[in-house]
Amino acid sequence: MTQGDASSCSSICVYCGSQAGLAADHLETARALGRACAANGIRVVFGGGSIGLMGALAEASRAAGGAVTGIIPDHLRARELADEAVDDLVVVDSMHERKRLMAERADGFCVLPGGIGTLDETIEILTWKQLGLHTKPVVLLDNGRFWDPLMQLFAHQRAAGFLGETEPNLFQRAGSVDEAMGILTHTPRATAATGLDRA
Repeated sequence: MTQGDASSCSSICVYCGSQAGLAADHLETARALGRACAANGIRVVFGGGSIGLMGALAEASRAAGGAVTGIIPDHLRARELADEAVDDLVVVDSMHERKRLMAERADGFCVLPGGIGTLDETIEILTWKQLGLHTKPVVLLDNGRFWDPLMQLFAHQRAAGFLGETEPNLFQRAGSVDEAMGILTHTPRATAATGLDRA
């Protein structure tokens, strides 16, 4: 991966669950994000499944005329019901290749609710940013404060001396799709406020 400092993006990698979750607003947020990306001419890069939040995101973007890239490992094509309707479906050999390509093809990252896989993707992209492997914006779309427990964990890690007070600006939290899109398309990456400050 290479560094980049542009303040806007033409493609957004979205990490989100292959399940719908129990709260209906998670599905609606995924759909709203898909529509917003389409309205702004931003390609959605996602995990390639047609179910759960992933499917809702991609379907909404596509229905609104947006461009969608799905990246899915071959062994998950059946389990996650690969979305064959996207205009760009990439089938890869491994989870590692999936995450690498999703990151490389995106100018920024937006995280919706999800399970262990979503958490894995999120922590990895934050680690890469912490290590200076990229400077792309990362936004946790947190309209239901789904990520509060993660913020508490970060605060615990900082209190225990494993995260410094001068940690690099790694991510921001957004309370709505509009706020997330504003951050991703207009906030200079070098000056984005750290999400750790909102823990």
